[in-house]
Amino acid sequence: MSEPIEILLLLALPASGKSEVRRYLKNLSPERCRADFHLGETVQLDDYPYVHLMRRVSSELIRLGADGIFFDSEDLPMKNARDWGMLIELLNEDYDDLVRRRRPSPASAAAWLLDRFDAARSKVGADPAFGKLSPALREPLIRALEAEARELLRDKNAGIVDRLEGKTVVIEAARGGPDGATPPLPAPLGYAYSIGAFRDEILSKAAILYVWVTPEESRRKNRERADPSDPGSILHHGVPDAVMYGDYGCDDMEWLIRNSGRPDAVKIDTRGKTYYLPVARFDNRVDKTTFVRADPASWSKEDVGALHDGLAEAFSRLSKATQARV
Repeated sequence: MSEPIEILLLLALPASGKSEVRRYLKNLSPERCRADFHLGETVQLDDYPYVHLMRRVSSELIRLGADGIFFDSEDLPMKNARDWGMLIELLNEDYDDLVRRRRPSPASAAAWLLDRFDAARSKVGADPAFGKLSPALREPLIRALEAEARELLRDKNAGIVDRLEGKTVVIEAARGGPDGATPPLPAPLGYAYSIGAFRDEILSKAAILYVWVTPEESRRKNRERADPSDPGSILHHGVPDAVMYGDYGCDDMEWLIRNSGRPDAVKIDTRGKTYYLPVARFDNRVDKTTFVRADPASWSKEDVGALHDGLAEAFSRLSKATQARV
């Protein structure tokens, strides 16, 4: 049996089924994941919890009469597109903490989070704005965010395992560009930029599973899954329509695959190096994943079979492409 995929970049438009795939994998035994999907026991990272906290930061700052920094309102896209890179820098840090088994324990989780936002923004050329806030803004902001930031920190530390050997780190993200745009998308939009912002330690081991839906289907499923009472939920959060059209109206994955110069690969040029990341598409244009949001006890044999077979086909192609890279 081939070695399991070490790092899986799980990429797609919002509501495409990425989180449902992660949930399904979590409900399988490690033996089944290894035999059918060429995956080790999964350890999972996701940038959505940071996006949710970014919106909470902006909401609180606006309530205090200040500039929102990340967003001007709950319904609009990011003010500074460089924050797409900031999110990748946060995932880089999370991966480094996994490797080094670091479990941060700051006195204030909210202050820790704001400092991380500043450090990551500095790396991508955005303004480290939170260190410049007056105490009259920073202190009430920290108080308002402390409970949610503490929950994020608790979840982050709970996901750090004692050994990564034999496991697969799954990193979930969604990227895109405005409706009607034509790839290649300009940095810092799209997958070309964000994948290239991952550290060399990730890119040298990573393979991509792309969950394939159309932008129209992404928007439909986003409206269907949205639960306004649970905006921080991985499975049930909704993305505003202006963001769906402005940030996720298209993406560049098909273009990257077509223009890689190699079969089943995405070419990434970054920091003077070229990486060819193995890639496979899981075709979810006819929905195979929505049922996973429900209690596993209610999953039908037919739904499970369709999802499992589709994933097995995609992971088989991905495993072959990964072996070819070696």
